[in-house]
Amino acid sequence: MAVGLATTVLPSIASTFNKNVEPSTEGKFQQQALLYKFDALQQAIDTQTMEIHFNKHAATYCKNLNEAYLAEVGSNNKTIEAILHQISIYSAKMRNNAGGHFNHEMFWQSLTPNTSNPSENLTIKIVADFGSVEAFKAQFADAAKSRFGSGWAWLVKSKDGKLLIGSTPNQDNPLMNISELKGTPILCLDVWEHAYYLRYQNKRADYIANFWQIVDWNYVEKRYSEK
Repeated sequence: MAVGLATTVLPSIASTFNKNVEPSTEGKFQQQALLYKFDALQQAIDTQTMEIHFNKHAATYCKNLNEAYLAEVGSNNKTIEAILHQISIYSAKMRNNAGGHFNHEMFWQSLTPNTSNPSENLTIKIVADFGSVEAFKAQFADAAKSRFGSGWAWLVKSKDGKLLIGSTPNQDNPLMNISELKGTPILCLDVWEHAYYLRYQNKRADYIANFWQIVDWNYVEKRYSEK
């Protein structure tokens, strides 16, 4: 199972770190409580966007995923990764909402109010695969800026261990068997307009540039090392 995508939420964590967050608590799949407040990421994301994004958009994906799971999987016990790997056999509702839930849960965990940098180990790998950290960031930004309409930008680890950058439309992700970009996702960026429009309007590039100030490289390193 992917790092951090547990199906339970500890009330003590929610109350300690995020008193203004109301994660869902029903169904097989649940939203995890954030480990920071809605106003903690002001370097890149405003408070209102975070609140609406988490409590409305992401919560709806979680709710709809549980509905689709009950209807299409029933009493069978499948992880969200197993569903994504076989997404072509499921409905559009399952595809959109399983992707939406996985993507958002990973996105929240990829963020931190504390500015950090890639570890030495990850930096060496980034330089080996992209030439430099600056070149990596430029390529990732290009993937995010060039994604037409709504979607996500990704850094993934391929089966042969190489780091790759790409994007997916809507709520698709690299774990899906229908995705052109395949691999284990270790970093993602939401480029749906609801993720940035209140603050940036049509200036997606500014949102992408500020994203680097809030990336939790410890989380990225963990996903890279454990896969």
